[in-house]
Amino acid sequence: MIVTAQRDYADLVQRGLSLDLTRGKPSPRQLDLSNDLLKLPTSYRAADGTDGRNYGNLQGLAELRELFAPLIQVPAGQIVVGGNSSLAMMHDTVVHALLTQVPGAARRWIEEPEITFLCPVPGYDRHFTICERFGIKMVLVPMNAGGPDMDVVERLVATDASVKGMWCVPKYSNPSGVTYSDETVRRLATMTTAAPDFRIFWDNAYAVHHLTDTPDEVADLLALSAEHGNADRVFVYASTSKVTLAGSGVSFFGGSPANVKWLLHNTSKQSIGPDKINQLRHVEFLGDGGGVAAHMRRHADLIGPKFELVDKVLTERLGDLGTWTSPKGGYFISLEVPHAAEVVARAKAAGIALTPAGATHPYGKDPDDRTIRLAPTFPEPEELEQAINGLAVCVRLVAEERG
Repeated sequence: MIVTAQRDYADLVQRGLSLDLTRGKPSPRQLDLSNDLLKLPTSYRAADGTDGRNYGNLQGLAELRELFAPLIQVPAGQIVVGGNSSLAMMHDTVVHALLTQVPGAARRWIEEPEITFLCPVPGYDRHFTICERFGIKMVLVPMNAGGPDMDVVERLVATDASVKGMWCVPKYSNPSGVTYSDETVRRLATMTTAAPDFRIFWDNAYAVHHLTDTPDEVADLLALSAEHGNADRVFVYASTSKVTLAGSGVSFFGGSPANVKWLLHNTSKQSIGPDKINQLRHVEFLGDGGGVAAHMRRHADLIGPKFELVDKVLTERLGDLGTWTSPKGGYFISLEVPHAAEVVARAKAAGIALTPAGATHPYGKDPDDRTIRLAPTFPEPEELEQAINGLAVCVRLVAEERG
Protein backbone atom coordinates (compact mmCIF):
# COMPACT_ATOMS: atom_id res chain seq x y z
CA MET A 1 0.00 0.00 0.00
CA ILE A 2 2.83 2.43 0.79
CA VAL A 3 4.20 2.00 -2.73
CA THR A 4 0.81 2.96 -4.17
CA ALA A 5 0.58 6.00 -1.86
CA GLN A 6 4.09 7.12 -2.83
CA ARG A 7 3.33 6.72 -6.54
CA ASP A 8 0.08 8.70 -6.21
CA TYR A 9 1.96 11.48 -4.40
CA ALA A 10 4.72 11.56 -7.01
CA ASP A 11 2.06 11.89 -9.72
CA LEU A 12 0.45 14.74 -7.73
CA VAL A 13 3.74 16.65 -7.45
CA GLN A 14 4.40 16.09 -11.13
CA ARG A 15 1.19 17.95 -12.04
CA GLY A 16 2.67 21.26 -10.85
CA LEU A 17 -0.50 22.50 -9.17
CA SER A 18 -0.95 25.97 -7.70
CA LEU A 19 -4.09 25.87 -5.55
CA ASP A 20 -4.99 27.91 -2.46
CA LEU A 21 -7.41 26.93 0.32
CA THR A 22 -5.85 29.09 3.01
CA ARG A 23 -8.53 31.68 3.84
CA GLY A 24 -12.30 31.95 3.84
CA LYS A 25 -12.75 34.47 1.07
CA PRO A 26 -15.85 35.04 -1.04
CA SER A 27 -15.36 33.99 -4.65
CA PRO A 28 -15.59 36.52 -7.49
CA ARG A 29 -19.04 35.09 -8.32
CA GLN A 30 -20.17 35.87 -4.78
CA LEU A 31 -18.81 39.40 -4.98
CA ASP A 32 -20.67 39.87 -8.26
CA LEU A 33 -23.93 39.43 -6.34
CA SER A 34 -23.31 42.85 -4.76
CA ASN A 35 -22.05 44.79 -7.77
CA ASP A 36 -25.11 47.02 -7.67
CA LEU A 37 -23.67 48.57 -4.52
CA LEU A 38 -21.24 50.35 -6.81
CA LYS A 39 -24.16 52.34 -8.26
CA LEU A 40 -25.55 53.37 -4.88
CA PRO A 41 -26.68 55.31 -2.96
CA THR A 42 -29.12 57.26 -5.05
CA SER A 43 -29.31 59.89 -2.30
CA TYR A 44 -26.78 61.11 0.24
CA ARG A 45 -29.54 61.99 2.72
CA ALA A 46 -30.33 59.64 5.61
CA ALA A 47 -33.90 59.05 6.76
CA ASP A 48 -33.58 61.81 9.38
CA GLY A 49 -32.16 64.26 6.85
CA THR A 50 -28.50 63.76 7.84
CA ASP A 51 -26.07 64.66 5.06
CA GLY A 52 -24.04 61.45 4.66
CA ARG A 53 -21.22 63.33 2.98
CA ASN A 54 -20.27 65.21 6.13
CA TYR A 55 -18.78 64.54 9.54
CA GLY A 56 -20.85 63.29 12.46
CA ASN A 57 -23.05 60.47 13.73
CA LEU A 58 -20.33 58.39 15.35
CA GLN A 59 -22.80 55.66 16.28
CA GLY A 60 -23.93 55.09 12.69
CA LEU A 61 -27.17 55.66 10.81
CA ALA A 62 -30.33 54.63 12.62
CA GLU A 63 -31.82 52.88 9.58
CA LEU A 64 -28.81 50.58 9.22
CA ARG A 65 -28.80 49.78 12.93
CA GLU A 66 -32.53 49.02 12.76
CA LEU A 67 -32.00 46.76 9.74
CA PHE A 68 -29.37 44.61 11.45
CA ALA A 69 -30.70 44.73 15.03
CA PRO A 70 -32.85 41.57 14.77
CA LEU A 71 -30.20 39.77 12.70
CA ILE A 72 -27.44 40.17 15.30
CA GLN A 73 -29.77 40.16 18.35
CA VAL A 74 -28.94 43.64 19.63
CA PRO A 75 -31.39 46.54 20.09
CA ALA A 76 -30.80 49.22 17.46
CA GLY A 77 -29.98 51.82 20.09
CA GLN A 78 -27.21 49.57 21.44
CA ILE A 79 -25.37 49.11 18.13
CA VAL A 80 -22.36 51.05 16.87
CA VAL A 81 -21.62 50.84 13.13
CA GLY A 82 -17.98 50.66 12.12
CA GLY A 83 -15.93 50.33 8.96
CA ASN A 84 -15.48 47.26 6.81
CA SER A 85 -13.79 45.11 9.49
CA SER A 86 -15.33 43.64 12.63
CA LEU A 87 -11.86 42.28 13.39
CA ALA A 88 -10.63 45.87 13.62
CA MET A 89 -13.44 46.62 16.08
CA MET A 90 -12.42 43.62 18.21
CA HIS A 91 -8.78 44.67 18.12
CA ASP A 92 -9.66 48.24 19.10
CA THR A 93 -11.99 47.06 21.88
CA VAL A 94 -9.08 45.17 23.44
CA VAL A 95 -6.89 48.27 23.11
CA HIS A 96 -9.58 50.44 24.72
CA ALA A 97 -9.93 47.95 27.60
CA LEU A 98 -6.18 47.99 28.13
CA LEU A 99 -6.09 51.79 28.26
CA THR A 100 -9.51 52.77 29.67
CA GLN A 101 -11.51 51.06 32.43
CA VAL A 102 -14.38 49.03 31.07
CA PRO A 103 -17.63 49.38 33.02
CA GLY A 104 -17.34 47.46 36.26
CA ALA A 105 -13.54 47.32 36.27
CA ALA A 106 -11.41 48.34 39.24
CA ARG A 107 -8.63 49.51 36.94
CA ARG A 108 -7.39 49.39 33.37
CA TRP A 109 -6.48 45.95 32.04
CA ILE A 110 -2.92 47.13 31.38
CA GLU A 111 -2.54 47.64 35.13
CA GLU A 112 -3.44 44.01 35.89
CA PRO A 113 -0.57 41.64 36.80
CA GLU A 114 -1.84 39.21 34.17
CA ILE A 115 -4.69 39.07 31.66
CA THR A 116 -6.10 35.75 30.49
CA PHE A 117 -8.54 34.97 27.68
CA LEU A 118 -10.35 31.66 27.23
CA CYS A 119 -10.05 30.29 23.71
CA PRO A 120 -12.40 27.53 22.53
CA VAL A 121 -10.52 25.25 20.13
CA PRO A 122 -10.45 24.71 17.29
CA GLY A 123 -10.99 28.43 16.83
CA TYR A 124 -10.30 31.55 14.76
CA ASP A 125 -6.59 32.30 14.36
CA ARG A 126 -7.02 36.06 14.14
CA HIS A 127 -8.63 36.15 17.59
CA PHE A 128 -5.53 34.49 18.93
CA THR A 129 -3.13 36.86 17.18
CA ILE A 130 -4.83 39.82 18.88
CA CYS A 131 -4.05 38.24 22.23
CA GLU A 132 -0.51 37.44 21.19
CA ARG A 133 0.11 41.00 20.10
CA PHE A 134 -0.78 42.38 23.53
CA GLY A 135 0.76 39.64 25.63
CA ILE A 136 -2.59 38.26 26.80
CA LYS A 137 -2.31 34.71 28.10
CA MET A 138 -4.55 32.22 26.29
CA VAL A 139 -6.07 29.10 27.81
CA LEU A 140 -7.52 26.38 25.60
CA VAL A 141 -11.12 25.24 26.11
CA PRO A 142 -12.28 22.12 24.23
CA MET A 143 -15.24 22.47 21.88
CA ASN A 144 -18.11 20.00 22.14
CA ALA A 145 -21.12 19.43 19.89
CA GLY A 146 -22.99 22.25 21.65
CA GLY A 147 -20.15 24.73 22.01
CA PRO A 148 -17.26 25.15 24.47
CA ASP A 149 -16.98 22.73 27.39
CA MET A 150 -18.89 24.77 29.95
CA ASP A 151 -17.65 22.77 32.93
CA VAL A 152 -14.14 23.96 32.06
CA VAL A 153 -15.29 27.53 31.34
CA GLU A 154 -17.27 27.87 34.57
CA ARG A 155 -14.39 26.52 36.67
CA LEU A 156 -11.84 28.88 35.13
CA VAL A 157 -13.91 32.08 35.27
CA ALA A 158 -15.03 31.39 38.84
CA THR A 159 -11.56 30.74 40.26
CA ASP A 160 -9.20 33.00 38.32
CA ALA A 161 -9.69 36.77 38.44
CA SER A 162 -7.12 37.22 35.66
CA VAL A 163 -9.64 35.74 33.20
CA LYS A 164 -10.96 38.93 31.63
CA GLY A 165 -12.22 37.67 28.27
CA MET A 166 -13.42 34.78 26.16
CA TRP A 167 -13.58 34.46 22.38
CA CYS A 168 -16.78 32.97 20.96
CA VAL A 169 -18.04 32.38 17.41
CA PRO A 170 -21.51 31.21 18.44
CA LYS A 171 -23.07 30.27 15.12
CA TYR A 172 -21.35 28.00 12.56
CA SER A 173 -18.09 28.37 14.48
CA ASN A 174 -14.82 28.90 12.65
CA PRO A 175 -13.76 26.25 11.73
CA SER A 176 -15.89 23.49 13.27
CA GLY A 177 -19.30 24.77 12.15
CA VAL A 178 -20.69 24.22 15.66
CA THR A 179 -23.62 26.36 16.80
CA TYR A 180 -23.85 26.99 20.55
CA SER A 181 -26.75 25.21 22.24
CA ASP A 182 -29.35 27.08 24.27
CA GLU A 183 -27.91 25.49 27.41
CA THR A 184 -24.40 26.73 26.58
CA VAL A 185 -25.66 30.28 26.03
CA ARG A 186 -27.67 30.18 29.26
CA ARG A 187 -24.63 29.07 31.24
CA LEU A 188 -22.48 31.78 29.67
CA ALA A 189 -25.06 34.38 30.65
CA THR A 190 -25.51 33.22 34.24
CA MET A 191 -22.11 31.89 35.35
CA THR A 192 -20.26 33.41 38.28
CA THR A 193 -17.00 35.15 37.40
CA ALA A 194 -14.14 36.13 39.70
CA ALA A 195 -13.46 39.21 37.56
CA PRO A 196 -16.29 41.78 37.69
CA ASP A 197 -15.13 43.14 34.33
CA PHE A 198 -15.12 39.77 32.51
CA ARG A 199 -16.20 40.12 28.87
CA ILE A 200 -17.41 37.64 26.26
CA PHE A 201 -16.29 38.68 22.78
CA TRP A 202 -19.33 37.35 20.89
CA ASP A 203 -18.13 37.28 17.29
CA ASN A 204 -21.37 36.50 15.46
CA ALA A 205 -19.61 36.52 12.10
CA TYR A 206 -21.92 33.98 10.45
CA ALA A 207 -25.26 35.14 11.84
CA VAL A 208 -26.96 35.00 8.41
CA HIS A 209 -24.61 32.64 6.56
CA HIS A 210 -26.81 29.57 6.18
CA LEU A 211 -26.25 26.69 3.77
CA THR A 212 -29.58 24.91 4.31
CA ASP A 213 -33.29 25.70 4.48
CA THR A 214 -33.28 24.74 8.18
CA PRO A 215 -30.78 27.22 9.61
CA ASP A 216 -29.39 26.98 13.10
CA GLU A 217 -30.58 29.48 15.67
CA VAL A 218 -28.59 30.71 18.63
CA ALA A 219 -30.06 32.04 21.87
CA ASP A 220 -29.83 35.77 22.63
CA LEU A 221 -26.82 36.04 24.96
CA LEU A 222 -27.08 39.80 25.37
CA ALA A 223 -30.70 39.64 26.52
CA LEU A 224 -30.12 36.63 28.77
CA SER A 225 -27.12 38.27 30.41
CA ALA A 226 -29.10 41.42 31.14
CA GLU A 227 -31.97 39.35 32.50
CA HIS A 228 -29.64 37.67 34.99
CA GLY A 229 -27.88 40.82 36.16
CA ASN A 230 -24.86 40.61 33.86
CA ALA A 231 -25.82 43.23 31.28
CA ASP A 232 -22.26 44.42 30.70
CA ARG A 233 -20.82 40.93 30.15
CA VAL A 234 -21.18 40.80 26.35
CA PHE A 235 -19.45 42.56 23.45
CA VAL A 236 -21.23 41.57 20.22
CA TYR A 237 -19.56 41.81 16.79
CA ALA A 238 -20.75 41.21 13.23
CA SER A 239 -20.14 42.52 9.72
CA THR A 240 -21.24 42.36 6.11
CA SER A 241 -17.78 41.25 4.95
CA LYS A 242 -19.14 37.99 3.55
CA VAL A 243 -22.59 39.41 2.82
CA THR A 244 -21.79 42.19 0.34
CA LEU A 245 -18.30 43.29 -0.71
CA ALA A 246 -15.63 41.85 1.55
CA GLY A 247 -13.38 44.89 1.42
CA SER A 248 -16.14 47.50 1.42
CA GLY A 249 -18.70 46.38 3.96
CA VAL A 250 -19.83 47.64 7.35
CA SER A 251 -19.22 46.20 10.80
CA PHE A 252 -21.16 46.27 14.04
CA PHE A 253 -20.47 46.43 17.76
CA GLY A 254 -23.28 45.72 20.17
CA GLY A 255 -23.53 45.75 23.93
CA SER A 256 -25.22 47.16 26.99
CA PRO A 257 -25.93 50.91 27.13
CA ALA A 258 -22.93 51.29 29.44
CA ASN A 259 -20.64 49.40 27.07
CA VAL A 260 -21.83 51.41 24.07
CA LYS A 261 -21.28 54.68 25.92
CA TRP A 262 -17.77 53.49 26.88
CA LEU A 263 -16.91 52.51 23.31
CA LEU A 264 -18.24 55.74 21.79
CA HIS A 265 -16.30 57.79 24.35
CA ASN A 266 -13.09 56.04 23.29
CA THR A 267 -13.87 56.03 19.57
CA SER A 268 -14.51 59.77 19.65
CA LYS A 269 -10.79 60.21 20.20
CA GLN A 270 -9.95 58.58 16.86
CA SER A 271 -12.83 59.50 14.55
CA ILE A 272 -15.27 62.33 13.86
CA GLY A 273 -17.66 59.97 12.15
CA PRO A 274 -17.89 56.86 9.96
CA ASP A 275 -18.43 56.42 6.22
CA LYS A 276 -22.16 57.14 6.09
CA ILE A 277 -22.30 56.97 2.29
CA ASN A 278 -21.35 53.31 2.54
CA GLN A 279 -23.96 52.83 5.25
CA LEU A 280 -26.61 54.41 3.01
CA ARG A 281 -25.75 52.19 0.06
CA HIS A 282 -26.04 49.10 2.25
CA VAL A 283 -29.48 50.12 3.50
CA GLU A 284 -30.65 50.84 -0.02
CA PHE A 285 -29.17 47.61 -1.44
CA LEU A 286 -30.36 45.20 1.26
CA GLY A 287 -33.64 46.90 2.08
CA ASP A 288 -34.85 44.83 5.02
CA GLY A 289 -34.47 41.49 6.73
CA GLY A 290 -36.20 39.74 3.86
CA GLY A 291 -33.78 41.35 1.45
CA VAL A 292 -30.83 40.08 3.48
CA ALA A 293 -32.29 36.55 3.57
CA ALA A 294 -32.87 36.51 -0.20
CA HIS A 295 -29.36 37.79 -0.84
CA MET A 296 -27.84 35.13 1.42
CA ARG A 297 -29.79 32.39 -0.36
CA ARG A 298 -28.01 33.44 -3.54
CA HIS A 299 -24.69 33.05 -1.70
CA ALA A 300 -25.75 29.61 -0.49
CA ASP A 301 -26.62 28.58 -4.05
CA LEU A 302 -23.02 29.30 -5.03
CA ILE A 303 -21.10 27.89 -2.08
CA GLY A 304 -23.39 25.09 -0.88
CA PRO A 305 -22.36 22.78 -3.76
CA LYS A 306 -18.71 23.40 -2.85
CA PHE A 307 -19.25 22.15 0.68
CA GLU A 308 -21.08 19.13 -0.73
CA LEU A 309 -18.19 18.51 -3.11
CA VAL A 310 -15.64 18.50 -0.29
CA ASP A 311 -17.75 16.06 1.70
CA LYS A 312 -18.16 13.78 -1.34
CA VAL A 313 -14.45 13.67 -2.16
CA LEU A 314 -13.36 13.12 1.44
CA THR A 315 -15.93 10.35 1.85
CA GLU A 316 -14.73 8.61 -1.31
CA ARG A 317 -10.99 9.11 -0.76
CA LEU A 318 -10.35 9.04 2.98
CA GLY A 319 -12.73 6.54 4.51
CA ASP A 320 -11.73 6.07 8.14
CA LEU A 321 -8.40 7.90 7.84
CA GLY A 322 -9.98 11.11 9.12
CA THR A 323 -13.14 12.83 10.29
CA TRP A 324 -14.60 16.10 9.09
CA THR A 325 -17.52 18.40 9.72
CA SER A 326 -20.57 18.94 7.52
CA PRO A 327 -21.67 22.39 8.70
CA LYS A 328 -25.09 23.91 8.08
CA GLY A 329 -23.55 27.32 7.55
CA GLY A 330 -20.45 29.46 7.81
CA TYR A 331 -17.31 29.30 5.70
CA PHE A 332 -15.18 26.39 6.87
CA ILE A 333 -14.83 22.64 7.22
CA SER A 334 -12.70 21.19 10.01
CA LEU A 335 -10.74 18.09 9.01
CA GLU A 336 -9.22 15.92 11.73
CA VAL A 337 -6.36 13.62 10.69
CA PRO A 338 -3.23 12.28 12.42
CA HIS A 339 0.01 14.20 11.85
CA ALA A 340 -1.78 17.26 10.44
CA ALA A 341 1.38 19.39 10.19
CA GLU A 342 3.08 16.79 8.03
CA VAL A 343 0.00 16.49 5.80
CA VAL A 344 -0.05 20.27 5.29
CA ALA A 345 3.68 20.27 4.47
CA ARG A 346 3.23 17.49 1.92
CA ALA A 347 0.33 19.37 0.35
CA LYS A 348 2.41 22.55 0.13
CA ALA A 349 5.20 20.68 -1.63
CA ALA A 350 2.62 19.47 -4.14
CA GLY A 351 1.33 23.00 -4.83
CA ILE A 352 -1.72 22.96 -2.54
CA ALA A 353 -1.67 25.78 0.02
CA LEU A 354 -3.60 25.11 3.23
CA THR A 355 -3.95 27.09 6.43
CA PRO A 356 -0.97 26.07 8.61
CA ALA A 357 -1.69 23.17 10.95
CA GLY A 358 -2.00 24.64 14.42
CA ALA A 359 -3.56 27.92 13.23
CA THR A 360 -6.81 26.79 14.84
CA HIS A 361 -5.13 26.88 18.26
CA PRO A 362 -3.45 29.60 20.37
CA TYR A 363 0.22 30.19 19.65
CA GLY A 364 -0.15 28.12 16.47
CA LYS A 365 0.25 24.89 18.43
CA ASP A 366 -2.31 22.12 18.18
CA PRO A 367 -1.32 19.77 21.03
CA ASP A 368 -2.89 16.82 19.20
CA ASP A 369 -1.58 17.82 15.76
CA ARG A 370 -4.88 16.83 14.17
CA THR A 371 -6.83 19.85 12.91
CA ILE A 372 -6.74 21.23 9.37
CA ARG A 373 -9.08 24.09 8.47
CA LEU A 374 -10.47 23.87 4.95
CA ALA A 375 -11.80 26.98 3.19
CA PRO A 376 -13.82 25.85 0.15
CA THR A 377 -15.55 29.09 -0.85
CA PHE A 378 -13.03 30.89 -3.07
CA PRO A 379 -11.87 28.33 -5.68
CA GLU A 380 -13.97 27.32 -8.65
CA PRO A 381 -15.40 23.80 -8.26
CA GLU A 382 -12.87 22.25 -10.64
CA GLU A 383 -9.92 23.66 -8.68
CA LEU A 384 -11.56 22.76 -5.38
CA GLU A 385 -12.00 19.16 -6.45
CA GLN A 386 -8.35 18.97 -7.51
CA ALA A 387 -7.24 20.42 -4.18
CA ILE A 388 -9.30 18.05 -2.03
CA ASN A 389 -8.29 15.04 -4.09
CA GLY A 390 -4.67 16.10 -3.70
CA LEU A 391 -5.14 16.61 0.02
CA ALA A 392 -6.53 13.08 0.28
CA VAL A 393 -3.42 11.76 -1.45
CA CYS A 394 -1.26 13.52 1.15
CA VAL A 395 -3.33 12.18 4.06
CA ARG A 396 -3.04 8.62 2.74
CA LEU A 397 0.71 8.97 2.16
CA VAL A 398 1.40 10.23 5.67
CA ALA A 399 -0.86 7.54 7.16
CA GLU A 400 1.03 4.83 5.29
CA GLU A 401 4.47 6.22 6.16
CA ARG A 402 3.60 6.60 9.83
CA GLY A 403 1.99 3.17 9.98
